[in-house]
Amino acid sequence: MTDRLARVLEAYAFLPIGEQNPKIKQLKGIAGNTKPNPEKLFLADGIWMLSLCEKFNTPLDSLFLCPEHIRTPEAAALAGKLAARVQHRYILSEKTFAKISERGQPDGLLALAKLPFFDLAAFRPAKDAVVLVLDGIEIPGNVGTMLRMADGAGVDAVFFCNRKARMTHPKLIKGSQGAVLSVPRYEFASVEECAAWLEEHAFTIYLADTRAEKFYYDEPFGKKTALVMGSERYGISREWYSCCKNTLIAIPMEGSCDSLNVGVAATVLCYEAVKKNKFLKKK
Repeated sequence: MTDRLARVLEAYAFLPIGEQNPKIKQLKGIAGNTKPNPEKLFLADGIWMLSLCEKFNTPLDSLFLCPEHIRTPEAAALAGKLAARVQHRYILSEKTFAKISERGQPDGLLALAKLPFFDLAAFRPAKDAVVLVLDGIEIPGNVGTMLRMADGAGVDAVFFCNRKARMTHPKLIKGSQGAVLSVPRYEFASVEECAAWLEEHAFTIYLADTRAEKFYYDEPFGKKTALVMGSERYGISREWYSCCKNTLIAIPMEGSCDSLNVGVAATVLCYEAVKKNKFLKKK
């Protein structure tokens, strides 16, 4: 045990608990996505993820340490920062810790963190804003990948309607690579509500549809842009075609496949729209 970790353990009260403790059962349920999760908690495992929680001031429910695995000053320092702002602190044995952490070389740090809330009323889209609308996406890994892409591309927000994937699913959290903590995301009760908000805020709505006659690279964009991506199995909900003014755009497919994975397609469209909205016009 490092001297710094010893000081952390001395400064804050940590309760030793075993596998039968209800908190461990809660941890396992959230890690396995097997239990109800009304508080929207997720498992933050390791220095990298917990450093992001610290960076974005993500709310923490509880902190778990395994002293045998905390070997570096960096890990001990992070443990101290996290312990200072969480009420529930626990110590786990190596055996118990190994049954929860999926890391091959665990850092000795785990936390139950709470997904941040983003207030739609506070969202003020700029004239060149690009938002990605996910309509009925079912696979958590796809949602996580698109959140990560949205962060990389500079998308202003991600909207959800007909949401099927649980936002705290471990595959979504992992796939987002921390973007779930930072990319503004807003959920709508229906397609009609989402479309009405977009029209009220003067967005041009584009539906990604393989049947479209217009290809994405022929569209100039350059104004508030909403890109709607449909579910993996069913595509875009039919309501989008009737409840608002929209433009259909497609990605050309030159081979034998008729479409791309939704995450790949969203990447192509988002980077094109952001490039034309935010960068080309500045040159």
